[in-house]
Amino acid sequence: MSLIVKEFWNARPCNIRHSKKPVGTKEYFDEVEKKRYFVEPHNLRFADFNKWKGKRVLELGCGIGTDSVRFAKAGADLTLVDISDKSIEMTKQRLEVYGLKANIFTGNLEELSSFLPKQTFDLIYSYGVIHHAQYPERIINEIKYYCNKDTIIKIMLYSKFSWKGITFFLTHGHKFNFNYLKTIKYFAEAQLNCPYAYTYSKKELKNLFKDFRILDIEKTHIFPYKISDYIKGRYNKTLFFKLLPEFLFCYLKRILGWHFLITLKKA
Repeated sequence: MSLIVKEFWNARPCNIRHSKKPVGTKEYFDEVEKKRYFVEPHNLRFADFNKWKGKRVLELGCGIGTDSVRFAKAGADLTLVDISDKSIEMTKQRLEVYGLKANIFTGNLEELSSFLPKQTFDLIYSYGVIHHAQYPERIINEIKYYCNKDTIIKIMLYSKFSWKGITFFLTHGHKFNFNYLKTIKYFAEAQLNCPYAYTYSKKELKNLFKDFRILDIEKTHIFPYKISDYIKGRYNKTLFFKLLPEFLFCYLKRILGWHFLITLKKA
């Protein structure tokens, strides 16, 4: 079934349409990066790129390399893995454009130890990827082969109870016989109906990471912009979020955010 996942992300790598500039140019990649971190500024804080200068970093699911370039620019000794040939191709091109280097592997993260030599890293990082695997728990188990007692693991996974999930369920749930999880899966990504899109409660996260020591779990990220304008490169908030005070918006993100930011160590 991993072939289905591979074909899905080959057809449209994540964030590939975040710029209308010529694909593969520096201007294109700059705009993709700008849009990504404008909408998800917590990504910068979570990854803390500059902290990993001279450190060994393993990124699981690099996509088209937005975070990868940031790690490489910060001076990390970087290893990248992704299942999508197209994404890897674009990441290689992106690194070349900026004159950066990384060790790059293409393969299924559920079988990581079958193709990535066993070694340990200072940071294992995965942002918005593992929940799209057929068997996320297998990836979590594979991570153990690349940890020592000091390895920091940072993973972003989708939240089951989120503003996004509830909004799409109320709007489109009838199309899915009011099945909440099927509705969320269908609308999880810009390319609709991805093969797998798991979401988690805090209790489910603790079970998923039962063999790890959880250092921190933070919930954040609500998309406040009109989707029709966002697609055209305009950041116009919906009326509700225009009127919502900032302190209430921050509180709402902690309660109904779409992203769980999880920091771990091997138990």
